[in-house]
Amino acid sequence: MSADGLITTRSSFGPEETMKRFEAEVKAKGMTVFAHIDHAAGATAVDMKLRPTDLLIFGAAKGGTPLMQSVQTIGIDLPLKALVWQDEAGTTFLSYNDPAYLTHRHGLGDSAKPIVEAMSNGLKAIAAKATTP
Repeated sequence: MSADGLITTRSSFGPEETMKRFEAEVKAKGMTVFAHIDHAAGATAVDMKLRPTDLLIFGAAKGGTPLMQSVQTIGIDLPLKALVWQDEAGTTFLSYNDPAYLTHRHGLGDSAKPIVEAMSNGLKAIAAKATTP
C-alpha cells in the first residue's frame, strides 16, 4: 500500500471523526478549506458502492504562492489534498501528498526548502492530531 510521494497514517478513529478532526485542525492553523469531496456519496448517487473515501482540498496562499512563483507547474498539485479512507477490514487511514515529493516532482531548488519543511511539519502535526487520541 505504498505510492511515491504519498504519506499514509492509520487513524484511531472512524472515517467521519478523522475527517472532522482533520478539517478542524486545518482551520485552526488558519488555512482555507477550498473543497470537501465525498467520493462515497458520489458513488451512492449513481447506485454504486464505495467504502468511505473523503477528500479535503485545503491550503494557504502564504505557503503555496512562493512555490508557484518559483515553478508555476506546482500549481497542478496545490492546494494540498488529504484523503480519509477506509479499507476492506474497516481500518481508517489518512493519506496526503508529501510536500517534499511535490517540490522534487516540479524541480524546485533549495530556495523552497524552508517553505517545504514548514509545510511538511505542519501536515505531520495536523495528521497526528486528526488520527490519534
